[in-house]
Amino acid sequence: EIFTNKLDANNFLKNINLPIVIKADGLAAGKGVYICKTSSDCSVAIDEIFGGRFGKAELVLIEEFLSGEEMSYFVISDGKTFKSFQTAQDHKRVGERDTGPNTGGMGAYSPSRLNNTKLEKKINEKIIKPTLIGLSQLNTKYIGFLYVGLMIIKNEPYLIEFNVRMGDPECQTILPLLKTDLGKIIYSCCEENLANIKIEWKNQKSLCVVLCSKGYPGDYKKNIKIENLKNTQKLEDQFIFHAGTKFNEGEFYSTGGRVLNIVSISDTFKDCKEKTYETLKKLNWENGFYRNDIGYKVINQ
Repeated sequence: EIFTNKLDANNFLKNINLPIVIKADGLAAGKGVYICKTSSDCSVAIDEIFGGRFGKAELVLIEEFLSGEEMSYFVISDGKTFKSFQTAQDHKRVGERDTGPNTGGMGAYSPSRLNNTKLEKKINEKIIKPTLIGLSQLNTKYIGFLYVGLMIIKNEPYLIEFNVRMGDPECQTILPLLKTDLGKIIYSCCEENLANIKIEWKNQKSLCVVLCSKGYPGDYKKNIKIENLKNTQKLEDQFIFHAGTKFNEGEFYSTGGRVLNIVSISDTFKDCKEKTYETLKKLNWENGFYRNDIGYKVINQ
């Protein structure tokens, strides 16, 4: 149900089964989702959303809680055809073992351990194709990346959200695995010629850990020098992507809640993880923090 005021939302919540999901309507940097296990949790969510935590709120969405595992599934389309563009599993919660408030993403790995041929067929037939057909019936074409946020329950896909872009940090996790020239793929979409492009991937794994400012996703300090960044040497098959930084007079400073993305690719997730955390320890940024368990569902700890 969708509600326009606190009174109606709270009255509705008196007669539902918990847990429940309450969402802010609009852009909220990935943080406007509350998984409420108690009546008190529900009250806090409603008060914060209508109280302006995510900007002016005219609507709140209350929806069923699905108990499963998230998977990010990507396709690219030229308006006539589409092709799969890898999978990933994000880690949204700020705390270890997926605890604490939601964030824009604390890390990810690719490909998702949940994906398989049977599941991918279900996703394409039940979600992707009907969506693109629906758009064509509205006399429009979808050209570009489509991020499909899913909950997987017993190998069945449930649609949670769409994004009309590649996700963050999934994009940083996935693109290092791409063998085909990304520019050629994008150009083929502009030319409506995607069917004639073969998209190839490295037969490897990828893992990304996000380095955040202390306090995120709540209040955090900005313009803090990242002391060791200039002198930190990345390892082989490793990337350091800047997310919330600025460069001023020869030094790097933090400007956002999520500051850097450390990504490693290798033949195993375990090796990816070891390489990524080795670089984070070298960086040793005192004003930052990160989750130590990214990939824990796919790596034996």
